[in-house]
Parts: sequence; structure tokens; C-alpha cells
Amino acid sequence: MARNVPALPNQPDRNPVPPRPRSDEAVLASLASRLTARDRWLIRLLWEHHVFTTPQLADLAYPTQDRARHGMLRLARLGVVESLRILLPPGQGSAPLHHFIGPAGARVLAAELGIPFAELGYRRDRVLAWAYSPQLNHLVGVNGLFAALHAVARRDTAARLDQWWSEQRCAQTWRGYIHPDGYGRWYEGPTRVDFFVEYDTGTETLTTVARKLRGYAELAAADGVTTPVLIWTPSSSREANLNQRLAGAPVPVATAGPHAINVPGQGPAGPIWRVTGHHPGTPRQRLITLARFNHAPQDRR
Repeated sequence: MARNVPALPNQPDRNPVPPRPRSDEAVLASLASRLTARDRWLIRLLWEHHVFTTPQLADLAYPTQDRARHGMLRLARLGVVESLRILLPPGQGSAPLHHFIGPAGARVLAAELGIPFAELGYRRDRVLAWAYSPQLNHLVGVNGLFAALHAVARRDTAARLDQWWSEQRCAQTWRGYIHPDGYGRWYEGPTRVDFFVEYDTGTETLTTVARKLRGYAELAAADGVTTPVLIWTPSSSREANLNQRLAGAPVPVATAGPHAINVPGQGPAGPIWRVTGHHPGTPRQRLITLARFNHAPQDRR
């Protein structure tokens, strides 16, 4: 077994509790007949994970990027989302649209949660500040990794992304030990693998990355649960250097990156993960095979 965590609302709720009348009932009434279960699910995802690009939304909920664009345009007109195109430096082309939760979307979410809007903590300035944050590309990268897994699950009925925790939720849960960029639980059939994500952009020294693993080891010692750490790297050279530096890591670690994807349609679920400490020529492994590294006290019979 793996670390026990409460279930997240990661799937569209087709039978939501009707929202209670609130002071902004006019907004809610105008949206009641316009929002689908998919729309409400995306509102919840945007609240927890802050931002998605159009291709990521296609991975999550639409059959094509064109349908995703049209879907976001409709929600933007309703005030449910806000869509911005981030300006890239000259010569780098154009960025995809980035989508954030809008004021009306936040009001819908508060109603679904059964709390006053003020208690939700929504502030438009803070939401839109992500568009200017130096952490935007990092956050979009993390969300893209999980969105790609969800896309695999949409094509394969035996697969499922059962858990997807944001950096903030992880920090609140494991404060004092670790600060991962995400936590996930992936199923293929009855087999599941729990994992932490460290999204490496290459800006930290190898020593800094290695030092983070101490916290994971301390957490495993404290609660008796071992969970592999997945490090997503920006290049093959960075991955090779990390693998060399992390040999003998105190917890199971596997590395990969865009350069390792060679099976169309499988993305992060495919045979792209290199377990640290193995010979460089060892074949890469599928995500689900890392389940062998998940251990909890009740597993040790």
C-alpha cells in the first residue's frame, strides 16, 4: 500500500449539491443553465492549480485544441475564466493562451463549497499576478506533466490519474519535511503508484537538488511510507548529470524529460523513467513499474 490521502474532486461531479442562495445570486442564476459538469470541474482545477494553457486544457477535457479554445472563449465571455496571451521575447514566436479562474468562476466555486464568497479568498489581482510571476513557466510545466497523464487516462480506460496535488497542498500537508512541486497517484488496472514530482528547470545546482532528498528520507522515516520522487529535467545532459550526482540517493528517484518521450500517446506514463543508480544503458521504465518502490508498514509482512 501507499501513503493514505483523502480523495480529491478530480473528476466532474455530475450530481453537485445545489448552491445555496447568496448575495451574488444574480450571477449564479445567470450561469446555472450555462455551465456543464466539465465547466465546473475545470473551475475547481483552475482554483487549485492556478493556470492552464490551451493545449493543456485539450489534454484535460476537450477532444482538440480548437475545441478547447472555443470552450475557453465561451467561459471568458461569461466571466468564468480570464484568458491572457503571455508576450515572449522577440524571435520566440507566440505563447499559447493562458487561462485563469475568473470572478464568476470563483463565485460558482464558493457556492458549490457552500461558503460565503469572501471566505473563498479569491482576489483577482493575485490570480492575474501569475501572468507576471517568474514562476509562471515552472507552474505551467508542472501542470503540463499532470495534464499529459490525464490525457493518457482519457485514451486508456484501464488508466486513471486518481490524485493530483498542487505545490501548495503538498506544502500544507508535509510542512517541515518536503516541498514538492506536486504529488500524484496513477493507476493502470489494479496497480497503482504514488509519486512526488520535482520539476527541475536547470537553475539549481546539482547539490541543491540532492539536498532536497534528505527531506523525503526524513518523511519516509517518520511515517513509514516510501514514495518515489520523479525529477523532470529540461535536457538529456542535465538528466545524465543528475543521475550521476544522485547515485545512492536515500529514497527511490527516477528521472525523465521531454527528450525521453519516444512512444506517441503515452507521455509521462510511458517507458521514459530512468531509475537513479542504474547503469546508463539500462532500459527506461514505465511509470506504473515504479510501483515496486511504494512501501508502507502494512506492506512489510
